[in-house]
Amino acid sequence: MTGGPDAGVLGVDIGGTKVALRAEAAGRPAYERTFTWPARADADADLAALDAEVSALRAAWGPVGAVGLAMPATTDPAGAVLAWPGRPGWTGLDLAGALRRIFPDTPTGYADDGDLAALAEARHAGRDDVLYLGVGTGVGGGIVLGGRNMPARASAEVGHMVVDLSGERCDCGRAGCVQAIASGPATLRRASRLRGAGVDYPQLRAGLRAGRPWALRAVRTSCAALAAAVVSLGELVAAELAIVGGGFATGLPGFVPLVGHLARQADRPGRPAPRVAAAALGGLSSLHGALQLARDLADQRVPTGPDRPTREARQ
Repeated sequence: MTGGPDAGVLGVDIGGTKVALRAEAAGRPAYERTFTWPARADADADLAALDAEVSALRAAWGPVGAVGLAMPATTDPAGAVLAWPGRPGWTGLDLAGALRRIFPDTPTGYADDGDLAALAEARHAGRDDVLYLGVGTGVGGGIVLGGRNMPARASAEVGHMVVDLSGERCDCGRAGCVQAIASGPATLRRASRLRGAGVDYPQLRAGLRAGRPWALRAVRTSCAALAAAVVSLGELVAAELAIVGGGFATGLPGFVPLVGHLARQADRPGRPAPRVAAAALGGLSSLHGALQLARDLADQRVPTGPDRPTREARQ
C-alpha cells in the first residue's frame, strides 16, 4: 500500500460502534468514510470489514504512505489486546500482526485514542498544558503537559477515574468510574429510566431542547461526573484548560457549558478549577490525532517515550 513521494497519509479512528477514516495528500481531495462495525462484535468480522474499507479506499483514492490509528483498547508491548470492553471479542487479538496484514509494507502506528485526541486539541489550541475528556460510547481522555502526553509510558485512563465508589458498575467491572456514569450509553440508560420509556440519542437531544425534566436530570448527572474528573485532574496537574469533546457530548445542546459551570462551583481559594471549553475539532479529535501520527511516521519523526506512547506495526 506504500506509494511514492506523493502518497498520502491515512488516519483511522477505531471506536466501539463505528470507525472513521480520513486520507489526505497534497493536490488530492481528502477521502472520508465512516462505517459501523458488524453487530456480532467478532474480531475476525471486524477486521474483515476494516480490510474491505481500506481496499475500497485504495481503489478509489490511491496509495497511502503511512497510517495512524487511534485505538480505545488496552494493548501489551507486543501489540496484543489485553482488554476492550466495547468489543470484548478483540481480547487476545494480535493487533500488530493484524495491522501488518491490512497495511502491508506501510509504516503503521497506533496509540490510545484519548492521548491522540488530547495532543490534537492541544496543538490546535496552541497550548502546552491541556486536559481532554472525550464522551462517546465510552469516556476517553488524555493529559498533555509541556506539549507531551502524560504519563510517559501508559495512557491516561480518564474514563476509569472513580468519582463515586457506590455508583453504577462500569463495564471494566469496577463501580463508580466516570465512564459508568457519563458515557453515551450510560446517559441514555439513565434517561430511559427517568422517562419510563426507551430514549435514543435524537430523543435525548430533543428532550434537552424542550427542557424535559427527565432529559435535564439525566444529562446533569453525567456532566457532574465529568466536572468531578476535571476538578480532580486540575488539583493533580494544575492545568488551566480542560477540553470536552467526543461525538456524544458535541451533539448535545448545553452539555459542555454545564460541565464548566459545575466545575467552577467546585473552585477553592488558590486553586480555581480548569476552564472548560468545547473541543475545537468536535467529535473528530481522535481522527485528527491519528492523522498527525501518520504524518509523523511519514516524516520519520515519531517521538517515543514521554513524547507519545506510540506503538508501531511494521513489516
